[in-house]
Amino acid sequence: MHADAADLRVTLVQADTRWHDPAGNRALYGDLVRTAAGRTDLVLLPETFTSGFTNETLGNAEPMDGETIQWLRALAAEVGAVVAGSVVVREGERHFNRLLWMRPDGSHASYDKRHLFRYANEHQRYTPGSQRLVVDLAGWRVCPMVCYDLRFPVFARNRFDATVAGDFDYDLLVYVANWPSPRHYAWQTLLRARAIENLSYGIGVNRTGTDGNQLTYLGGSVALDPLGQPLVECGVQPQVVTTTLSAAGLRAHRARFPFHLDADAFTLG
Repeated sequence: MHADAADLRVTLVQADTRWHDPAGNRALYGDLVRTAAGRTDLVLLPETFTSGFTNETLGNAEPMDGETIQWLRALAAEVGAVVAGSVVVREGERHFNRLLWMRPDGSHASYDKRHLFRYANEHQRYTPGSQRLVVDLAGWRVCPMVCYDLRFPVFARNRFDATVAGDFDYDLLVYVANWPSPRHYAWQTLLRARAIENLSYGIGVNRTGTDGNQLTYLGGSVALDPLGQPLVECGVQPQVVTTTLSAAGLRAHRARFPFHLDADAFTLG
């Protein structure tokens, strides 16, 4: 975290994503995002928010110059905040579950989901990413990931090297997801674990409703402090909530509990 970083306002958008309906979902999520205009720094949408979590890539994938990225660019500029969520992207013959991090100035970053959900055959349709993403937002370092990545703590490890930067890799760990109800307890538990073990704020954004595979979702989008305590937590209904992350609070927590100084050293491949 930059020394002069102020508090960060983050908005969680939880909704019932329409199955295989990109235009309908852009309209749905656009209306919800606009309710936070002018009072947030970062808006987070669920995983595959234009289609639902689907293996039918042929009709649901878009190129990087397609309608959704143009829509995201316009929406971020309109609300004056970063807007982020994942969509199905096509590059040649390959498909990616790609998180798009769209800034209000029209520039963007992206992260391709590294861990593909074998249980649902995601690995047979999509190409995995290879690098995690850390982006700067108003002096905060943010590490966004996608759904199944939550189960792999090594990839999310928040490293500290006083000889290089004197700071952590990131200050906020984010997961955008389509995490269904049979594994909802795991969602709640793992999100708390990732925040606690990484001495960071943690946010998970899930969807609600029932998708085209007849899977149900219980929402439970949440923003957690570094102790794993919820700052705000959604129920099962569609909801838009905004919370403020305290920069001073995070600095104080890391100074009080410097667990990172006793962590095992290793590198990520």
